[in-house]
Amino acid sequence: MLCAAGFVVMVGAAFGSVPLYRAFCQATGFDGATRRAEAAPAKALDSSVVVRFDANVNGLPWTFKPEQVSQTVKVGATGLAFFKVTNTSDKAWTGRAAYNVVPEQVGPYFQKLECFCFTDQTLQPGQSVEFPVAYFIDPRFATDFETRGKSEVTLSYTFFQSSKDGADARSADAGAASRASALGGTPKARL
Repeated sequence: MLCAAGFVVMVGAAFGSVPLYRAFCQATGFDGATRRAEAAPAKALDSSVVVRFDANVNGLPWTFKPEQVSQTVKVGATGLAFFKVTNTSDKAWTGRAAYNVVPEQVGPYFQKLECFCFTDQTLQPGQSVEFPVAYFIDPRFATDFETRGKSEVTLSYTFFQSSKDGADARSADAGAASRASALGGTPKARL
């Protein structure tokens, strides 16, 4: 019985390790992971940071690029960036974006209000979509001794082929395109 219980715990730990690690990284900002916020700070600081944007594709016939190379934002103010992705193949593909922030010490302070990451995105043949990212840099960034002198941050996204690249993902995604955006108005892309 003890061996069977040990086996069940080990199998459960193997399947639960990835979501638990992702939750840990997003909660703590560990390894440059950004955090999800409910609302931006009430007041922005006078200091500014240059946020650079990077976009990559791994295993998909897509082109993916930021609409802007960089933005200068005040610490605590909300920034809005757009990324454009195009399916260059003759069939529908489903991808999922992962992100990271460099330098890693900025991870706990770079927070997103809206993002297209960690959800399946299906693009039809030749389809192009603009994905918005609403973000801010927490004012505590300016007082942390590890980040105090940093003036540049890079937000990097990589689209990977989704493991659920099939008819189920395409049919579920079709309904998502008609929903209103949390940013208000008609969405430029599914969030």
